Amino acid sequence: MPENSRSSKSRAIPLGPRNLALLAAGAISLVAGYLLLSSGSTSAAAVLLVLGYCVLLPLGIAL
Repeated sequence: MPENSRSSKSRAIPLGPRNLALLAAGAISLVAGYLLLSSGSTSAAAVLLVLGYCVLLPLGIAL
């Protein structure tokens, strides 16, 4: 049983401070984008949503 716990730990993705900062920025960008979308500002909302989903979140996972 202890071997399974070791193998699951080796598969975990280590997240450093830079990763967490990028993931937090992505989450903030998404929340701001959806808030702007609900208020009717589609252009700014689209930019923030694309920035969050296509740039910040993937960078937070990959780096």
